[in-house]
Amino acid sequence: MTNLLLRSSLAILDSLIAFDTTSRNSNLQLIDWVEDYLGQFGIGATRVNNADGSKANLYATIGPNVAGGIILSGHSDVVPVDGQNWSSDPFTVTEREGLLHGRGTCDMKGFIALALAAAPMLKEGKRPVHLAISYDEEVGCLGAPAMIEEIAATLPQPALAIIGEPTMMKVVTGHKGICVHEVEVLGHEAHSSLTHLGVSANMVAIELMHDLAELARELWEKADPTSPFTPPHATLTIGKMEGGTAANILARRAHFIFDLRCPPNVDPDEILRPFKEKAAAIDAQLKDTFPATGVRVEQLSNAPPLNQSGSAEAEAFVRKLTGDNTPAGVVSYAAEAGQFQQAGFPTVICGPGSIEQAHQPNEYISLDQFERGAEFMVRLIEQLKQE
Repeated sequence: MTNLLLRSSLAILDSLIAFDTTSRNSNLQLIDWVEDYLGQFGIGATRVNNADGSKANLYATIGPNVAGGIILSGHSDVVPVDGQNWSSDPFTVTEREGLLHGRGTCDMKGFIALALAAAPMLKEGKRPVHLAISYDEEVGCLGAPAMIEEIAATLPQPALAIIGEPTMMKVVTGHKGICVHEVEVLGHEAHSSLTHLGVSANMVAIELMHDLAELARELWEKADPTSPFTPPHATLTIGKMEGGTAANILARRAHFIFDLRCPPNVDPDEILRPFKEKAAAIDAQLKDTFPATGVRVEQLSNAPPLNQSGSAEAEAFVRKLTGDNTPAGVVSYAAEAGQFQQAGFPTVICGPGSIEQAHQPNEYISLDQFERGAEFMVRLIEQLKQE
C-alpha cells in the first residue's frame, strides 16, 4: 500500500507545485483542483472564502461524519522566489540525487499531497479525517482562523489536529507566536538644506527603528536558559523598509514592517507597549506642526503560540504512527497549530522534510522523507480501520 500511495502522492505533488500560490496571488486554481480531485471519490468539500473571494480555505470530511475525527492541516500558500537563484523551474518538481526540488515541496505541499493521496483509503475508517487547507499562512497565519471557527461550529467534535509543517516526521508540541506590525511615517517635504521648514519621514522612522533594534537586544539579554526554544527568547526583526524620493528632499513618507515572535507565556502587547506609546507621542508632536504628518502603527497579524501543555492525547496518537519515542520538540517558527489549539483541539506538528530547506532557493524534500510521510499515512489508514 505504501508504494501505491507514494506514487499517487508524487503525481499529486507535481500538480500542486505547478500552481504559483505565492501569498500575493490567488490560490483558487489549486483549491479548484483539490475540490475536483476529492469529488472523484465522492468526497465533498467546503470553502471558506476571504472577504473579496480571491482566496479560499477548504475543508473536507473523509469517512463517517462522527465525533473523534483527526484533522490533517496544511497551508496552500508559498513564499516568493523573487531574487533567488534557482537551478530549475521553482514551479516544476525536479528530482536531483534523491531530492524533490520545487517551491513548496517541503513547506508544505508535500504533506498536502500525501494526505490527498490517502483520501480514498481513509474513507474506510471508523472515524473521520478532516482535511483542512488554508491560505495566507506565510503572511501571518491570516486565513486559517475563519476555517477553524467553522470547523469547530459545524463538525462533530474532532479529537485532535495534526499540522503537517516540516519536522522530519518528529513530534513537535510547541512553537512561538508571531505578531506583525506595519509602521508608516508621513513627513512634510522641503529642501534638505531647510530642515526647519519640513519633517523628514526617514529621520523619524530611523529613530523608531533604532528603538526596535534596542528592544531586540534587550530581548536577547533576557534569554531564559531553561527555555527549549532556539533562540531561547522572543525575537524582533525589521523585515522591510523603504522611504524617501531623493537625497536633497526631506522624505514625505517612510514605511517599515517588523515581526515579534514570542514563546508561550510571553505577552507581545506588553513588550511593544513602550514602543507604541512613543510612536503615539511622536504622532501628536508632528501633527502640532504639520497636521498632515504623523505616525501610524498597525498590527497586521497576531498568531498565538502552540503551548506544550494540553496536547498529550494528540502526541500519544501521533507517536503510534511515527514510532518516534524521542522527547517532543519545539520550533521557533510560527504556524497555525496555536490557532487550532486555541479553538480547543489538542494539536501537534508533524510532517516530512526539514524547515531548514523551507524558503530557500532550490527548496526540496528528500525522497526518503517523502516515503516516511507515506508510511505515516498508511499507518493512519490502518489505525482508523482497526478502531
